[in-house]
Amino acid sequence: MNESWSKEIPIMVAGAGRSGLNAVRLLQKAGFTPVLYDENAKLDKAALIEKLEGNACEIILGELKEEDARRMQMCASSPGIPLTRPFVKVLREAGVPIISEIALAYHFHKGRLIAVTGTNGKTTTTALVGHILRGFMDKVFVLGNIGHAWSDEALDTTDDSITVVEMSSFQMESLPMVDPEVSIITNITPDHLDRHGSMENYVDIKMKVTLSQKENEYLVLNRESAWMDRVVSRTKAQILWFSSVRELKEGCFLRDGEIILRWKDEPEEVICDTADLHLIGKFNYENVMGAVLITKAAGVPLEVIRKQVLSFTAVPHRMEYVCTKDGVDYYNDSKGTNVDSTVKALEIMTKPTVLIAGGFDKGADYSEMVEKFKGTVKYLILMGETAKAIAACTDKICPVPYCFVGSMEEAVKAAEEKAEPGDTVLLSPACASWDMYPNFEVRGEHFKRLVREEA
Repeated sequence: MNESWSKEIPIMVAGAGRSGLNAVRLLQKAGFTPVLYDENAKLDKAALIEKLEGNACEIILGELKEEDARRMQMCASSPGIPLTRPFVKVLREAGVPIISEIALAYHFHKGRLIAVTGTNGKTTTTALVGHILRGFMDKVFVLGNIGHAWSDEALDTTDDSITVVEMSSFQMESLPMVDPEVSIITNITPDHLDRHGSMENYVDIKMKVTLSQKENEYLVLNRESAWMDRVVSRTKAQILWFSSVRELKEGCFLRDGEIILRWKDEPEEVICDTADLHLIGKFNYENVMGAVLITKAAGVPLEVIRKQVLSFTAVPHRMEYVCTKDGVDYYNDSKGTNVDSTVKALEIMTKPTVLIAGGFDKGADYSEMVEKFKGTVKYLILMGETAKAIAACTDKICPVPYCFVGSMEEAVKAAEEKAEPGDTVLLSPACASWDMYPNFEVRGEHFKRLVREEA
C-alpha cells in the first residue's frame, strides 16, 4: 500500500460502471474517502448507493466543476473512459493525478504478481497460468480483464499468495508503473487505434508491464510477433522466448506437433503433443507455450505444468464449441474483438464456414481478415457499425456472398438457412461489441442461447 495517500482527502473514482463501483468498494473497505463521478447526469444516485451495498459515498454527476476537482488528491479512472473526455482536462488543469483502476488495485496488492497483456491470447493465457498454479499452490488469484476485477479482491491477497492479472491497453493507459516477477506480452497487432492514436503509442502502453521489472525478473515474448524488438530494447528483465514456427536454442517452441521446452542448462523436455490438448489452433499452442514459460519461471515443477496443461479446457467465448445442430457445428468466438483474432480463428477452420462478423467501429483495416475468406468462408453475415466497411473490403479483395442483419436473432436465423450439413457456423466478429452489447460476454451468451434454443 502507498502510505503517502491520505485517508482524509477524497479520491475520485471516474465511471459508475462495474470497474468504478469495484474501485469505490475497495477504497471504502480500506478506510479511504471515495467520491464517485460520472458524466451522465441522468444516473440515479440512490440506485448507485444500492449497488454499493448501501455504503454511502459522495456522488457527482454531469459536468465536473473546478472546485470539486481541486478537492481530490487523485482520480482512479475506469478503463472504458478515454482520456480525451472534458472532465479529464478539468482534473489535469487542477493538478490532480489520474491513475487507472488497476493502478489503484496494485497499490493495495500483496504477494507475488504475474502480469499478462498482449493484443490476443490474454484471457486464455491468464486462465491457463492460474490453472497450472492452482495445481501447485494454495493461494492463487486470477484477476483483471478476465472477469474478476483486481480491485474487488486486492485486499484479500496476502504476502504468501500469487496473483495472475490480465491487463488490457485501456486498463494500462493510466498505469504509472507495475513490477511483476513475471510478465508476458502474448503478441502485438493493430487494435484500439481509434483510442490510442498510433501503433507506437499502443506498443508503449503494452510495454508498461515490463518497464519497472528488474534484472532478476522475467519477460515472456512471442518470437514471431512484430514490435518485439522495440520491447526488448527497453526492458531490464530476462527475456524468455516462445515460437510456433521455429526451433529455439532456449525457450519453448513447436516441433512436429509437440511443444518442447529448453530451459537454461536443463535437458530438453517434451511438454505434450498438441493432439492431446483440449485446445485447437496454432494461436492456442502459443498461449500454452507462454503459460509454460511463465509458470516454469515462477517455480512450478515440470510434472505439474504438464499435468495441468493437459487437463485445461478452452475459456468461454474463445473458439468455444456450442453444439452440432442438423449436421452443422456452431462455435462462439465472441472474444474475437479485433481483426487478428478473427484471422487466427479462420486459420483453424477445416470445414466450409458461415461467418458472423461486425460490430463497434475501432477504425480497423479488414483486408487481412478478408484475405482469409478464400477457400474457407462460404457465406458472410454482417451486423453492427462495421458491416458496410467489411462488405466493401470483401467486394474488393475476396468476393463471397453476404447479407446484412440488424440483430443476433437475424444473424443466427440467416446462418441456419445458409449452412448445410458438414459446415461450421462461426461467430467471430473482428470487432468490439459496444454498438449492440455491453461486452463480448453478453454477445457470446446471446449467440449461444439462440443457437441452442432448437438444438
